[in-house]
Amino acid sequence: MVTATALEAELLELAGAVPDPELPVLTLHELGVVRAVHVRGTDAVEVDLTPTYTGCPAIEAMRSDIERVLREHGMREVTVRTVLTPAWSTDDITPEGRRKLQEFGIAPPRVHAASGPVPLTLGPTRTQGAGTGTVEGTEPVRCPHCGSAATELLSRFSSTACKALRRCLACREPFDHFKEL
Repeated sequence: MVTATALEAELLELAGAVPDPELPVLTLHELGVVRAVHVRGTDAVEVDLTPTYTGCPAIEAMRSDIERVLREHGMREVTVRTVLTPAWSTDDITPEGRRKLQEFGIAPPRVHAASGPVPLTLGPTRTQGAGTGTVEGTEPVRCPHCGSAATELLSRFSSTACKALRRCLACREPFDHFKEL
């Protein structure tokens, strides 16, 4: 395992501090998409970026913002590489990122214990309590406004492909749920 240099750690922190273009409440670090920074020479750097999914329309904005920030920090040549392996997962979202999503009114994705892909189930659209989430053995999707576990799915897609639209059956407020991947 290669240890990052102090400059690589500093540049990784700068790249990770870039806000996500679709969810500016989160940084790219909190979203878990900036994977590594490799310094090449004295003023050249490569950044490994893993999109949330291969068709993510925000990848170009992320790339541009990372390039701008690192050039402002003195890097003459910045290359942002799209890295698809290992694939991004919602488990890569940091605890701070999950907290920020909740505070922003978006139900964060549930953490799943199993490694590998999250199984797709098209089961019940309503959740009523603990252990009755749409994925076997997971917690229900809780309302980010009142915390109720009694929610219903309105649409499997919301403002972005990464989110579903749900409604709380207790407070009746609609909300986005960042889907598990």
